[in-house]
Amino acid sequence: METIFSWIVNHAEQAHWIIFVCILLAGFNIPFSLDILTIIGAVLAATVVPKNAIPLFLSIFIGAYLSAWIAYWVGGLLGDRFSKIRWFAKAMPPARMEKIKTFYEKHGFWTLLLGRFIPFGFRNCLFMTAGISKMSFKKFMLRDLLACFVWSSSSFFIFYTLGHNYQIIYSHLKIFNIILFSVTLVVVSAVLWHKRKSKNRITSLVE
Repeated sequence: METIFSWIVNHAEQAHWIIFVCILLAGFNIPFSLDILTIIGAVLAATVVPKNAIPLFLSIFIGAYLSAWIAYWVGGLLGDRFSKIRWFAKAMPPARMEKIKTFYEKHGFWTLLLGRFIPFGFRNCLFMTAGISKMSFKKFMLRDLLACFVWSSSSFFIFYTLGHNYQIIYSHLKIFNIILFSVTLVVVSAVLWHKRKSKNRITSLVE
């Protein structure tokens, strides 16, 4: 990723096209970090090519949006093949896939919005799961349009504002991602524990 970073900086005038293509490729699970590409684009817009601020933002927003489509269809088209893989079939039996689909239907937008802010490749897993579980593509498009815009605009604005300190931001990105992931994990675990405790309490009262 550092090599890509240097190459994009050296071709700053065409950076918006390079970033756009890299983000699209990430939809195929090619390891391009969307977070780092967003930082690069925002920093370049703030420092090196301010005249290309809008194209750089659009390359991130539209690229991330279309990349999610790619991941969705990868999951949707290859879902049957995934089900034939022993470890996947064990981890995602039909009953569980149906629950995931129901969860998407009930909390679709909030699921996508939260997922947009979680790093470590979680986004692609989320989008692929939507495809595998046969979630309505139309609903997926509409819900993720707003979720993607909220994520891309807020992330771009933050890193654009802090653009002059990009070296500090870049060096601490991994720490930031670990903290964000840990906090998210704790919150999700707490919610699941609370729901399970409430369910057990109701069961005990019924018995």
